[in-house]
Amino acid sequence: MTDTAALMPRRREVHPDPYYTDYKTSITRSPYLPLLSMESTPSEETGPRFGHNMLGALDNNLISNYTQGKALAVGERIRVHGRVLDEMGRPVPHTLVEIWQANAGGRYRHIKDTYFAPLDPNFGGCGRTITDENGYYEFMTIRPGAYPWPNRANDWRPMHIHFSIFGHAFGQRLISQMYFQGDPLIDLCPIAATVRDRSQLDRLVAPLDMQNSRGMDYLAYKFDIVLRGRRQTMFENKPEGM
Repeated sequence: MTDTAALMPRRREVHPDPYYTDYKTSITRSPYLPLLSMESTPSEETGPRFGHNMLGALDNNLISNYTQGKALAVGERIRVHGRVLDEMGRPVPHTLVEIWQANAGGRYRHIKDTYFAPLDPNFGGCGRTITDENGYYEFMTIRPGAYPWPNRANDWRPMHIHFSIFGHAFGQRLISQMYFQGDPLIDLCPIAATVRDRSQLDRLVAPLDMQNSRGMDYLAYKFDIVLRGRRQTMFENKPEGM
């Protein structure tokens, strides 16, 4: 890292509230003691790193990757695409992007998901890809269904896709969610409500992208992911950042 520009302070006010009483499990999971800044290790700062040679041909196609192309998942076909950028709008190339989601009925392929919507035998619900030189990524998948969750009497999660973005090492990881334009459940969801700044919440909503949709095949949604980039946070235990 040779960039000597001033570090950009972290804007903690735009992060979700860790303690939010309408989101019941945040009461027990949110920190109640002062946070500690821990020293990072060389493995967290420099590697290992995921490479293109570890990708399979269908890794970014959730419609067919679970069966390796032998059968297709059930549901509305969609294309999710966008770019990973730093805060100055520069592309972040060769970055591992992973997603996971519920199937078209709103059920995850997970032993603890007890929602009685059926599992799709042809859908695993996870995929991965690496951004190209321009920071671009894309996935083909099925629009996930909404699902109820045991929070209050009748809470439902909006349709969403989970995203994981890795940096130059596995210790550098960010996790977020992507929602869909026009979903009325976004405004009713206690988890989405932890993002108090509406403009920040709107950045998690992917707009419909008809220009990149394909007739009689799929709709497209564009979801750009903006990272902090090289002008990063000042860490108290590392004045030069990490």
